Amino acid sequence: MKLFKSSLTGLFLCFSLAQTSAQTYKNEFGFRSDNDAYLAQGSDRYYTNGLFIQFRHAFNQQELKEGLEKKTLEITLGQKMYNPISGFVPDPAKQDRPFAGYLYGEGALNWFFKNESIFRAAAQIGTTGPNSLAQKAQELLHRTVGFYAPEGWDYQIKNEMAINLSAQYTRLLYRTPNPFLDFSFEGYANAGTTFSGAGAGIIIRAGSINQLFNSAYTNAAIGQNAKTKGLVKQELFFYAKPQLNFVAYDATIQGSLFNHNSPVTFGSKPVVFAQQLGVNYSSQRFTADFAVLFKTKEVKSTAWAHQYGTISLFYRFN
Repeated sequence: MKLFKSSLTGLFLCFSLAQTSAQTYKNEFGFRSDNDAYLAQGSDRYYTNGLFIQFRHAFNQQELKEGLEKKTLEITLGQKMYNPISGFVPDPAKQDRPFAGYLYGEGALNWFFKNESIFRAAAQIGTTGPNSLAQKAQELLHRTVGFYAPEGWDYQIKNEMAINLSAQYTRLLYRTPNPFLDFSFEGYANAGTTFSGAGAGIIIRAGSINQLFNSAYTNAAIGQNAKTKGLVKQELFFYAKPQLNFVAYDATIQGSLFNHNSPVTFGSKPVVFAQQLGVNYSSQRFTADFAVLFKTKEVKSTAWAHQYGTISLFYRFN
């Protein structure tokens, strides 16, 4: 009996060690989908659909310099799709926003510091116009789900190669001792042929939360030879992010920067306020996130304010 108990104890310890060693995974793969249909309002307008396939990799944390908690590489293939008030507006005189698409690939590096500040630098290369395949993607999507046939894409913005750079800075401001609630600052700047501008906002998280360098919210649930243990094994929290955006240029509204032959274009609103509300669940292997985003008017036309939903699913592995 003592031998049996010793063997059982040994197996339990081995299992526990295996579980401990598997608490973090260095790779993550998944997707994010944006669509105004997720809000069940029957709308199909403005920023109507986005699909992003993403891969992330965490570098060996023990090889990073002191003060740097984590470093990750992120690769994204994305497509954004824009309509006027509807996907069926064959008359250009009734279009209150251009038909537009943006297809791109992105590479990004993220530096997570021990003081819970984060710096992200990214570069995108892609295309706008018919080469973005947005028209074909929307027609295929509508056929698949039995929606109406879109019309009006003949007046979409023209083809143009897209090169865009971006930088983002995030910093923890305060966290309750529990910890249950925290507040962080986030600011960004974009410059390129498709999007140029800047913005700043406050991130509020409430629930079972990890440090910013270990949280699924900041895409930091992956790791390799972690320096600092997470506050919790599983995250479940609600979040809000009010953000003020300053728009210098938006090719999906104003047309291509170096090709002024787009048949329908408008001026973009220089200041846009956005409010994001969401819920996030993350285990050792999986992340699931759902959020809604409300924006004030983006276009100098009769276009309305807009809102849409976003769903994210990710799987981590070695």
